[in-house]
Amino acid sequence: MPFQIIRSDITKIKADAIVNTANPEPVCGGGVDSAVYKAAGAKRLLAERKKIGPMKAGQAAITPAFQLDARFIIHTVGPVWKGGWRGEKKLLRACYDNCLGLAIKNHCESIAFPLISTGVYGFPKEKALQIALAAVSEFLTEHEMTVYLAVFDQESFRLSGRLYSKIEEFIDDNYAESRLEAEYASGNFSERRKLIDTVSMPPLPDSMLKMPEPSCASAAPQSQILPQASAGAARSLEDVINNVGETFQERLLRFIDERNLTNAQVYKKANLSRKLFSKILCNPDYQPKKRTVIAFAIALQLNLDDTKDLMARAGFALSPGSRFDLVIEYFIEKKVYDIYTINVALFDHDLPMLGE
Repeated sequence: MPFQIIRSDITKIKADAIVNTANPEPVCGGGVDSAVYKAAGAKRLLAERKKIGPMKAGQAAITPAFQLDARFIIHTVGPVWKGGWRGEKKLLRACYDNCLGLAIKNHCESIAFPLISTGVYGFPKEKALQIALAAVSEFLTEHEMTVYLAVFDQESFRLSGRLYSKIEEFIDDNYAESRLEAEYASGNFSERRKLIDTVSMPPLPDSMLKMPEPSCASAAPQSQILPQASAGAARSLEDVINNVGETFQERLLRFIDERNLTNAQVYKKANLSRKLFSKILCNPDYQPKKRTVIAFAIALQLNLDDTKDLMARAGFALSPGSRFDLVIEYFIEKKVYDIYTINVALFDHDLPMLGE
């Protein structure tokens, strides 16, 4: 997936570049900065950082990564939160934009970010997350790169209280409805069985119990007794296979054409790589993963019926007994088709995210 949210220590992520939330002065600070210096080798990294000199909020600079499993460390100074009225949001956005710009300039294919400024600098995590997602999503519409967002705690990705509670309510209601239907169906069958078993049936007359023995002369051949299918009703296995409906690939491409979208627009909105999309184009029988199919449905802004149809072409379905499926259904019903928002919700519920 071009964009991935992961729970990890950023110093342990394997990427071309990792982002360090640097101190404005060329010294080893606290938090992520301290961890990066320690993992990379403090003495050599500090020597490189001193060559850069003081940095202002929003700026970014690059150094070798030394002992880290990366090629570069991109240092950026996040803004201190002072209520949101002193350009903090603009400065935080500049951090992401400038880091991504340096990654492109240095031919990086992957980059890992922490959630900048949400530690001792006090930037509200939900606001910081929204800025990070906006910067990354805009960047990935124009560039091919894998972007990681590394977090430690669940709270970093908590959606707004109102939206989060609505998702939980939707899941709970549908789970309850699913269980109720299952229990009712089971109970209904049981009650009917009891009713059938306890009803007293009148005895049948002897004439109905005794069937006449057929004579040899009047006995019809077995072939005449059994109902025969009409001559045109039988279908060979070859006929069935040759008349199968649209494949997943065919239906996907038709949806793309109907919406006048380019292939690149769709796979980028679906948080998928160009490489994966090329595989689908080149292989009419390609079997995608369920979360890949749903990612395409989100990118194409399909309604629930069309989503189910596209999924069926790949052999999948939505189930009311699946929390993952219910979260997807919630967003489609609400016509929320931003895959980054959906992936945050899935991540927050410890569910697999949409993509490859």
